[in-house]
Amino acid sequence: MYASDKTLVCQDCNQEFVFSASEQAFFAERQFSEPRRCPSCRAARKAQRGDFGGGSHMGGSGGGRGGYSSGPREMFSATCSSCGREAQVPFRPSGAKPVYCSDCFTARRG
Repeated sequence: MYASDKTLVCQDCNQEFVFSASEQAFFAERQFSEPRRCPSCRAARKAQRGDFGGGSHMGGSGGGRGGYSSGPREMFSATCSSCGREAQVPFRPSGAKPVYCSDCFTARRG
């Protein structure tokens, strides 16, 4: 559906940045509008707002954390139970249940 990358201009720093075909598909799937800021300016803006997590991958809000602090979430290293790659997970693996990398987790959900 999105065969080619697009070059956009950041509204904050006026630098060109690439909006890849895969990013276009991701944004369209979630009904997000095209980004108006480059990844650096988006990250800076997000940090300025104190929005370190709790939202979706790109452009999500930080609301609804149910009383948790707004600091960065601690991540832990684990080995994927399916493919054996190293994965970063937001909980301390106990060994009682399998742990999956994001690719294998997504594949198992679908």
